[in-house]
Amino acid sequence: MDMDITGASAAEIADSVRGLRERGTLRPGDALPPVRELATTLGVNRNTAVAAYRQLAQAGLVVSRGRAGTVIAGVEPVAQEGVADTVLRDVASGNPDPTLIPDPTPALGRIAGRPVLYGEPVIDAGLEQWTREWMLSDLPRDDLHVVVTSGAVDAVERLLAQALTRDDAVALEDPCFLSSIHTVRLGGYRAVPVAVDEEGMTVDGLRAALNAGVRAVISTPRAQNPTGVSLSPARAAALREVLADHPYVLIIEDDHFSLLSQHPYASLIAPSHRRYALIRSVSKFLGPDMCLALAGTDPTTAQRLAMRLSPGTTWVSHLLQRLAHAQLTDETVREQISRAASHYSARNRAFSEALAARGIATASTDGLSLWVRLDVTARDAAERLMRRGWLARPGDEFLLEETARPSHHLRLTVHDLTEAESARLIDDLTTAAVRG
Repeated sequence: MDMDITGASAAEIADSVRGLRERGTLRPGDALPPVRELATTLGVNRNTAVAAYRQLAQAGLVVSRGRAGTVIAGVEPVAQEGVADTVLRDVASGNPDPTLIPDPTPALGRIAGRPVLYGEPVIDAGLEQWTREWMLSDLPRDDLHVVVTSGAVDAVERLLAQALTRDDAVALEDPCFLSSIHTVRLGGYRAVPVAVDEEGMTVDGLRAALNAGVRAVISTPRAQNPTGVSLSPARAAALREVLADHPYVLIIEDDHFSLLSQHPYASLIAPSHRRYALIRSVSKFLGPDMCLALAGTDPTTAQRLAMRLSPGTTWVSHLLQRLAHAQLTDETVREQISRAASHYSARNRAFSEALAARGIATASTDGLSLWVRLDVTARDAAERLMRRGWLARPGDEFLLEETARPSHHLRLTVHDLTEAESARLIDDLTTAAVRG
């Protein structure tokens, strides 16, 4: 098989393997030659073969099995947010409570206006002004430009594409938001994990990532998914100090929980940092189906992001933008959002306290879900809960390192449980957490 693989550079070797896979010569599960053997056969440096396999892995074409080697990947489902259909009681989805999402009907009658035609400004003037004031209140930058995208994931994907090339390194929190993992993997970038503790992204982790040459950092300042921790002001200051020597590294802050958060916004973005983007989507409080995110960026990033929007989604529907603006400036809607924030906080806190009374710890401080630590492995606990009628999400799905030890955390979305359901889940978790 190794004689069928050709090439003198990493790109040529990767293309050769890709071609063999497409023609069916290599099939899912087939093992590739060990790196040293392939390098010797092709007469290339070992690092060249390593780089070729890394490119293939980042494209999702091969999978590393550790000592078992590298094999051709099959078409396997990847973890996604939400659950389409299940007979189990779902505590895995990470969804907001639909009863707490404001009804858009009253606002719909106020957004009618003349049609928007090709060539007009891509962002609604009213929404742009409101967003600028909102962003500047937390991130006072003279150079801040407002950009609108089709959701936070769309923003992250386009931001990375305008700044990076294939195989560039990106610092990601570990454990990490599922969509960020998929975006980096599918973009062909190299994920560099940065550990998260109770104050957010760790200083040593970020320093190591910068030393490894990352060109972008993706951070969640509040309600980090899946852990629920928020960046403390002291930690943010320490991280800004580390970033001071890297002003052109793109900082992307995904402040997805913004209006619902119980914590003040603390930022990695220093006043002198040159490349940045603060993203705030409306999905958690106006509903996932709104598919709209707002970003405050430096002028160069804004210009490049606009260029990335041009060949794809040229603009986000102005009807959608007007609807978001109408709701966000409506006092009744803002009161509903405030009540929703209090509800999520109270429900999660009550559940955490009940778990603590049973000897089970949670590290979460904010967000739609809880990060629950168990003595048994997460997959064992999730399987035991499934037998009792619950669908839970094991922490392994959020880990960046394939060789990482099995997770002992479950991410549980419990804010919409009834009192009886909460009591039953706590009993079942206590039972599932028993070793043996």
